[in-house]
Amino acid sequence: MIEIAICDDEKRIIERIEDLIKKQNTDCHIESFQTGNELLADQKRFDLIFLDIQMDGINGMETAKAVREYDRKTVIIFVTAVKEYVFEAFDVGAFHYLLKPIREEKFAEVFENAVKEIQERRIRRETPALFIKTKNKSYTLNQSKIIFIESRKRKAAIHTAKNTLEVYAVMKELQEKLGSSFYRCHRGYLVNMAHITEYSSDMIEMDNGERVYLAKEKYQEFVKAYMRYLRGAAYE
Repeated sequence: MIEIAICDDEKRIIERIEDLIKKQNTDCHIESFQTGNELLADQKRFDLIFLDIQMDGINGMETAKAVREYDRKTVIIFVTAVKEYVFEAFDVGAFHYLLKPIREEKFAEVFENAVKEIQERRIRRETPALFIKTKNKSYTLNQSKIIFIESRKRKAAIHTAKNTLEVYAVMKELQEKLGSSFYRCHRGYLVNMAHITEYSSDMIEMDNGERVYLAKEKYQEFVKAYMRYLRGAAYE
């Protein structure tokens, strides 16, 4: 169950967002507020908040800053008719910035990504370890200790600060287990974004000094994923 709040001073916008959410067939509970003060007075911790910026009284940006004082994990999506606040939105760790009038196709895309982010954050909190079983041994690795994973034919070399562990594993399966904090930057490499120190159009440098290839066709996608990771990590 995903807990969702909608905060907008226009009732028709609230109803529009509610209708769009229901079309996504996601198991969720929705609560609505028409002012930032109402949302803050509730003090409930929501998984996702749709927040208008231009509201009477305390505006959406001020509301978001106040929310962050007691809840740094909730996913915030601003819904507004103006573009001027886009950079301020990043300052409060906003997940996205939707412009009114809300287009159904764009809403569906952003909502799907937000739900994935919420689910992956839950997985990271609940299962921070990677369990690997080989023919002779079983390993439990703290995900935060993994710097990057390298494909070596039928094996995967898991690089940590202390050593490199070779196991029989499929990169795609490892990628699915590790979640969005790891990025498949090349068919042969999977990097932990927490350990990235520098990157260029074709290379990523990790904090242990090693470099891995970044496929040129993945550069733009990688930058977006890394920026999204940095925003999310700041509010985990």
